[in-house]
Amino acid sequence: MKSKITILPILLLSVMLSGCLTLAPKYVRPASPVPKNWPQGKSYRNLESLSKKPVPSELKWSEFFKDENLKKVIKLALNNNRDLKLAALNVETARAYYGIRVSELFPTFYATGNGGESKSSSDFRYPGTSGKVKQYSVNLGITSWELDFFGRIRSLKKEALESYLATEEAKKSVQIMVISEVARAYLALAADRERFEIAKKVLDTQQGIYKLIKSQYENGLTDKLALKQASSQVEVAREKVLKFTQYEAEDINALNLLVGTTVPEDLLPKNLNSVTPPEEISPGTSSEVLLNRPDIMAAEHELKAAYANIGAARAAFFPRISLSALIGTAGKKFSRLFKSGTKTWSYGVDVVAPVLDPKIWESYKISKAKRKILLTQYEKVIQTAFREVSDTLAVFGTVDGEINAHRNLVRDLEETNKLSFKRYECGIDSYLSVLDSERSLFDAKESLVSLKLLKMSNLVNLYAVLGGGVK
Repeated sequence: MKSKITILPILLLSVMLSGCLTLAPKYVRPASPVPKNWPQGKSYRNLESLSKKPVPSELKWSEFFKDENLKKVIKLALNNNRDLKLAALNVETARAYYGIRVSELFPTFYATGNGGESKSSSDFRYPGTSGKVKQYSVNLGITSWELDFFGRIRSLKKEALESYLATEEAKKSVQIMVISEVARAYLALAADRERFEIAKKVLDTQQGIYKLIKSQYENGLTDKLALKQASSQVEVAREKVLKFTQYEAEDINALNLLVGTTVPEDLLPKNLNSVTPPEEISPGTSSEVLLNRPDIMAAEHELKAAYANIGAARAAFFPRISLSALIGTAGKKFSRLFKSGTKTWSYGVDVVAPVLDPKIWESYKISKAKRKILLTQYEKVIQTAFREVSDTLAVFGTVDGEINAHRNLVRDLEETNKLSFKRYECGIDSYLSVLDSERSLFDAKESLVSLKLLKMSNLVNLYAVLGGGVK
């Protein structure tokens, strides 16, 4: 009974005192190194007109994307993408590491048992005594439990927690990346299929023109130069058809890699016009929304972990106090282990204090330098995010005007092309003017597809860079 009365107060006092102190510096969120408001000017759209639109953080990705086939492809990616699976495994690892740090705050109990027989030399025993000794014992105890008086273990636990939270945010960043990259690859495939359709129509047109000019040449109504020019345009159009056939295959390969499995053909887009555009969104009026972006939150958790690491480094200057305790039973025979008079117990306290250890000072310096590094990285992540949003808003504010201007250009070039061919048929112009108008018209149509792709992809970018896609 006396042993229990002696050990119990020590255990209770140790637990209470170990929760009273930490040497980690207090964390205060650093000031944001970017302007509070988004950039304004002639390149940017008036954001007040979007005030009634949802912000990305409040909009689920399944609500942002309106195209049903695209949503099915994104679901496939979320289930099969290998980057996302690796991110999930990293989270599990960090969670387990945090669990280890938490367990270090509490004593670990071990059960041991041993038995054996030994014989000592006659030189080491009293005359008339037996040299044989039998001993059996069973014990339950604590082996070297560090009492966290100065918060070293709690600081390490806090560091592990922040690292775990950082991996959670990193996983969210990967999910945003996967969703946006899949959407962009899907739209790129749609655009290249539309370009293929344009190139195929041009090839059909050029083949028809070539047949007409060949007939004229055979009847002596035109020269060989016009025939060769028409023939060369057929080959140019054929080359473009093959080029976009190649691009289509590469786009499908890229999409399959992102999704992590082969995407069924019935889910693939026919062209850009067949894809339902995403929901319009608002970036808000303040850049403070960036602080909720997963990659920025991950950087902040890493910074908090650095603060906790400083606490552990400071605690290393103070003594480490460890407690050992053992209670059990022992006897000369195994059959007597649990009989009266065989109880045993012991306890002890170990104190290790650093006197001259340069490594402790250097570790402390490293912990402070690491905090400065992570602070700089945190600020850089914010600045990079602000630049990404600003660039996306610049495109957002100008792309509609570019599309409208280009549509007008395509309409004018189509009329020009018709007039050029009529003038050629009437013998007013050479076939060279027809070639120039055909080339300009094809380039304009291809550029219009690129602008339409830019508009839809940029909207996906805006959703992603503002932290959308976590839900």
